[in-house]
Amino acid sequence: MPKNKTKSFKQAFLESRDKVWAKKNARLKLHHSFKRSYREDYQRPLEVPGLLVHAMSTLKIIFHNWKLFFGLLLIVVCSNILFVGLMNQETYESAQESLELSNEALGHGELGRVAEAAMMVVTTVTTGGLSNSLTEVQQAFAIFLFAVTWLVTIYYLRQLLAGNRPRIRDGLFNALAPLLSSLCTILVIIVHAVPIMLFVVLYSSAQATGFLAQPLYAFLFWAFSALLILLSCYLLPGSILALVAVSVPGIYPMTAINATTDLIQGRRTRFIIRLVFALLFLAVIWVVVMLPLTWLDMFVRAKFASPDVPVMPFIIQVMTTFSVIYLTSYIYLFYRRMLDNEH
Repeated sequence: MPKNKTKSFKQAFLESRDKVWAKKNARLKLHHSFKRSYREDYQRPLEVPGLLVHAMSTLKIIFHNWKLFFGLLLIVVCSNILFVGLMNQETYESAQESLELSNEALGHGELGRVAEAAMMVVTTVTTGGLSNSLTEVQQAFAIFLFAVTWLVTIYYLRQLLAGNRPRIRDGLFNALAPLLSSLCTILVIIVHAVPIMLFVVLYSSAQATGFLAQPLYAFLFWAFSALLILLSCYLLPGSILALVAVSVPGIYPMTAINATTDLIQGRRTRFIIRLVFALLFLAVIWVVVMLPLTWLDMFVRAKFASPDVPVMPFIIQVMTTFSVIYLTSYIYLFYRRMLDNEH
């Protein structure tokens, strides 16, 4: 009689468990639960340029290939106008009128147009471009366009660093293969950002109810909030870099997340510092570009009865798209340097 080749449930369970543990043991684990970790055990060398050098080199590679990235920027801006929409001109004008009233009330008009324009730029940057609340469909299109911009930018950079000369259509047709994997990775990033979102909700509720007025309650709240923020800061670097790793066709989302989590071990602080510096660098670019344009727009509207043409909302959309391209390039170049340090 032939032997029964059907595996029992216990054998199948044991084999599956062994495969899972083999994959876990193959990963880089610098810390173990309930076991002390020493600093010299998880120090990992990382030879990268300085903060300003990295920021300027990213800007240089974008402007050196300005035709390529300008074409992408124009396509994304036009797609955003068609599917998501521009900021309402009335919203921008109402914010401008509010600043003018504040100027007259505080300093009897002595604040000046330049300072007023600077306040307008700061308001625009800190409020996300004064954008209106988007519907669910608009939010879905916005996430989709972000994923497209991210993938196409990485494709261009990968080709440029390899010495090739890609064209605009090459990125649009060849870079979108891992789009579904990228969207799944974005969902993981949103899940990893839940502790920070929870902190924002709790802080708003605590402010509204006066919960923070009591010193003991305030201490407990900020201690709990610090744990939430640290949890997101621990999870987000790996998942953000996974959005770069998953851009390679054939890489599954969880495979990319596990690989980049191992890659970022012992380097999270450096990555967070560089990400914060990139945001500050972008804020400076926004001020340098938007300040004279905002002042010119306010001057023209004060001197002439110009029609309600959404010029400034269009410029804000262009700057927002440029910021996405710049951040994508910045993170990708840092990711490539980390990979170079592994070899």
